Amino acid sequence: MSDQTENADHTAPGEVASTHTLAELSEKYRRSVPEDLREAKPFAWYLEEVVADPRVARNAHQRVADMFDHYGTRYDEDAGVVEYLLASEDPLHDGENTFYGREVHESIHEFVNKVKSGARGLGPEKRIKLLLGPVGSGKSHFDWLVRRYFEDYTRSDAGRMYTFRWTDLCSVIEDQDPADDTVRSAMNQDPLVLLPQEQRDEVIAAMNEALDAPYTIRNEQSLDPASGFYMDELLAHYEDDLQQVLENHVEVVRLVADENQRRCIETFEPKDKKNQDETELTGDVNYSKLAVYGENDPRAFDYAGAFCNANRGIFSGEELLKLQREFLYDFLHASQEQTIKPRNNPRIDIDQVIVGRTNMPEYRDKKGDEKMEAFNDRTKRIDYPYVLEYEQEAEIYRKMLRNADVPDIHIEPHAMEMAGLFGVLTRLEEPTDESVSLIQKVKAYNGEIDETDEIDERKLRENGDQVADIAEGMEGVSARFVGDEIAEAIMDSRHRGRGYLSPLAVFKHFENNLENHGSIPEEKLDTYHRYLELVREEYKERAIEDVRHALAYDLDEIRRQGEKYMDHVMAYIDDTTVEDDLTGREQEPDETFLRSVEEKLEVPGDRKDDFRQEVANWVSRRAREGSSFDPQNNDRLRRALERKLWEDKKHNINFSALVSAGELDDDERSAWVDALTEQGYSEDGAREVLEFAGAEVAKSELED
Repeated sequence: MSDQTENADHTAPGEVASTHTLAELSEKYRRSVPEDLREAKPFAWYLEEVVADPRVARNAHQRVADMFDHYGTRYDEDAGVVEYLLASEDPLHDGENTFYGREVHESIHEFVNKVKSGARGLGPEKRIKLLLGPVGSGKSHFDWLVRRYFEDYTRSDAGRMYTFRWTDLCSVIEDQDPADDTVRSAMNQDPLVLLPQEQRDEVIAAMNEALDAPYTIRNEQSLDPASGFYMDELLAHYEDDLQQVLENHVEVVRLVADENQRRCIETFEPKDKKNQDETELTGDVNYSKLAVYGENDPRAFDYAGAFCNANRGIFSGEELLKLQREFLYDFLHASQEQTIKPRNNPRIDIDQVIVGRTNMPEYRDKKGDEKMEAFNDRTKRIDYPYVLEYEQEAEIYRKMLRNADVPDIHIEPHAMEMAGLFGVLTRLEEPTDESVSLIQKVKAYNGEIDETDEIDERKLRENGDQVADIAEGMEGVSARFVGDEIAEAIMDSRHRGRGYLSPLAVFKHFENNLENHGSIPEEKLDTYHRYLELVREEYKERAIEDVRHALAYDLDEIRRQGEKYMDHVMAYIDDTTVEDDLTGREQEPDETFLRSVEEKLEVPGDRKDDFRQEVANWVSRRAREGSSFDPQNNDRLRRALERKLWEDKKHNINFSALVSAGELDDDERSAWVDALTEQGYSEDGAREVLEFAGAEVAKSELED
């Protein structure tokens, strides 16, 4: 028998060979579970553990703050913002939930700063962190991602936390229901709360001496009413011998956050006011225990309210400001006093990061309501705007496509960027400085304005926020709308037998569907159509640039022209002469040649010295670094030289051949298609852009 036969796959026809056995899957799961998850430990062990590793006893703000740092950070010097890798790279999900855009990371940075301030006890721990933004800005997804990482963090050794359970209660408490012989801490409280405050403070003082952190450990909570009842009964039985109580009736267990099990993470959604009451937040009577324990017995209370479930972790309020005013009153004590007050029950201490999310209309409505003054005073608003850099916006659409089952289709160059450009245009405030166009502002935000341009990006951003109702980027079309149109354009292209998606196809869907989108105000439609024309014009320039590169690109000639340009620039700066290539004679720098290059970048005559000095400085820096001059390495100079070469050659190009479908098999045209495919186009997409750019160039030639 041959080796090939021995190694053959014996999977029956129609079956799929399994690459993961049950044993392998089981082992992977077991490794993902904390080793001590099922292990009960004595209280004495916990006392030793928290002194040795005080972070185990952190409060919710401290643990969430450390969580962001745990997954890594990166400082963006240009924006002056710390990027948290859980959002900028999403290591847990292989980048599936990556967030893009300077504005978004500024918002995340602000959110974390407020949590970190709360961790230090500076005040924000007593405030609701209110994420305010337009629909589809990503605030809900960020909130979701934080909850997922908190779950993962509490499973790790760095994020571990513990709670306790009461055991063998029936042996002491006569009327204890046998079903309640072992009872877990109803609020998942830290075992330290079992110590009276005076003794607890002694332990915490020792912990803080050993703690290496920017915060100190504090815990002044009281036991929840049910645990308080058990403690009183057991202390009476053992004649106030606390050691006997803790050794005989308390076990310390690992606590892992799990939103699905409503443990340390809870989400709360507004419902119809007739079907929602405050007990959903604070808990209610456990009617199944009333017959056992009687009315007003703390053991007959059901700690199933959202605030109870979120204790030690994160409370997330979806569309928070849609709640009725009466519900929002419960948040006053929950945030400021860090307590809740269930109906007919004593106050209960809570420890959690309270996060709320809301859209713009609800915020405007509540902001002007004098009866909401107390609530507004207890919130820390964090603006969560749309992305304002169109290339970052394009990454959002690429992420959407990566996370979906996209048909076999080629996305042409500029398709995502031009879609992003349209989205960003709808979000920006028109510049108040008449010398700056809206397109220039967009490019400044995108980082395309260099040091020779008299455009101050920082000033533009400050002015945009001043002019806007709340902040720039809080209005406009969402990435969700643009993504939907891209999806439709993809399916329409497949339906028409086109294996590629071009910017022109995306523009068509924008134009056809703007009026049909319910979130776009009718008075904005004319403005948005005008923006779409600006995007078309920008794409025309890029398409022509790509065709120019394909038709007239000559690397050797660009290098020769680049060297000539630099020789004349250096002679101009040093006020010397340059040797003529043909005659060998010394001559003055050729100003006509210099300007023929610079005008291709629209460098005005009064700015030529700045541009020349910029290029000279760049060459000098590269020389100091040991790098030789190559115009290909300077984007602006390269583009200028390419455009000059194009001007020199375009009169010899038959643009009618670009548009004519009858010459598709022409050798020269095929070479142009090949040159465009090297730039990332598909063959059909290359033919489309050749026809489009050819028609535009031919039109401009006629106009000239």
